[in-house]
Amino acid sequence: MNGIAKKILSWVLFFVCVGLVYLIYNSIMQPVKFNKETDRRKAVAIQNLKDIRTLQTAYKSEKGVFTASVDTLKDFYENGQMSIILQVGSRDDSLAVAHTDAVKKANRRLTNEDLYKMYLAGDKDLVFAIENKINVRDTLFNDRPDFNVDALKTIPFSEGEPLIMDAIVKTVSGVQVPLFEAKMPYKSLLKGLDNQLRINLDAEQRDMNRYEGLQVGSITAPNNNAGNWE
Repeated sequence: MNGIAKKILSWVLFFVCVGLVYLIYNSIMQPVKFNKETDRRKAVAIQNLKDIRTLQTAYKSEKGVFTASVDTLKDFYENGQMSIILQVGSRDDSLAVAHTDAVKKANRRLTNEDLYKMYLAGDKDLVFAIENKINVRDTLFNDRPDFNVDALKTIPFSEGEPLIMDAIVKTVSGVQVPLFEAKMPYKSLLKGLDNQLRINLDAEQRDMNRYEGLQVGSITAPNNNAGNWE
């Protein structure tokens, strides 16, 4: 073998070694990258599911049932109102309580709404509670300037696939119980990532009798609207 052939063989062996090192490195790092990106996407999805749960809970407090429509939740957020109990004064203020009792005794037809009008007119020594209506969007997510209700319609990173949501009223121990669930399958949430690693993740979930994705609530059994990540 002449010198030129030896040099060519050396370079070939060098590139073969580099290629093998790259393949070994990539085989080690691919699951690491997959897990890191999976955790990032799950964090976004979990926040969306928590927001869905918050809106569903508020919706049920007003309507008595949950809804299977994200559009309905959006309309509720943008245009709906919810009730809050406004406590005026303190029951620990004995003088204010005595004053309120005296006012109510003098006119037994007075309602809490009447007391509220008297309070607004200047009588600040009244103690009562009154139900008040406030706009949903003025109450929920006020600490989230980046909150976008439209983002709840789709599964993050899925290229626009719709959120899977359902709601029913189920008889549990003879009682009618409103239930809802919202789901994001890993097949959609992890779109574009290593498909075999995603298939392996789904298989792991099935082996543990868990949903192959993220889910909040359940229409098969009451679970206090818990998320399967909790």
